[in-house]
Amino acid sequence: MASLHNWQRGAVISDPRINERIRVSEVRLVGPTGEQVGVVPIERALKMAQDADLDLVEVSPGSNPPVCKVMDYGKFKYEAAQKVREARKNQVNTILKTVRFGLKIDDHDYNTKVGQVRKFLKAGDKVKVMVVFRGREQSRPEMGVKLLQRLSEEVTEFGTVESTPSIDGRNMVMVIGPLKNKAEARAEAKRVQTKDSSQTSEEN
Repeated sequence: MASLHNWQRGAVISDPRINERIRVSEVRLVGPTGEQVGVVPIERALKMAQDADLDLVEVSPGSNPPVCKVMDYGKFKYEAAQKVREARKNQVNTILKTVRFGLKIDDHDYNTKVGQVRKFLKAGDKVKVMVVFRGREQSRPEMGVKLLQRLSEEVTEFGTVESTPSIDGRNMVMVIGPLKNKAEARAEAKRVQTKDSSQTSEEN
């Protein structure tokens, strides 16, 4: 068994025991296609794995007797590593977006920026909302708090305040987190797109 020596040399503590490293008198054996062979002496289990040119892998060491399976351990390790890499590749991280407001912002600009905040939250991103104070406006922090409170009330459908308004230099900052994470937001957008496409097809 070529894979035996390779994996024994590279074995680490977290790896399951395989082949001759399994030091018990008997095991509950699962065959290469998942069939339940039953409780057998370790010698028989090792011979079965050797005859099939596969490895004997201890998959449940805490059982009495331990459960072992006949498999290609090298292939098993490779596929497990592939799954980890794929999961990391598909992991979607939340991005922190920034939207700035002036204290004397007019209604049109305010509504435009509220729309941006809603869009970011709906997409599953966090939003850092900043109120920029100019000149003497710094002496009116309560106005900044009032503006941020108004904003938070208008986006409650998509997000919730994670950090309340605080002074950061010349700015006042508040962070709003999305109600849905990035993956959930993308899945929701995909469902809506699919639904819209099917409705269009029916109308045509």
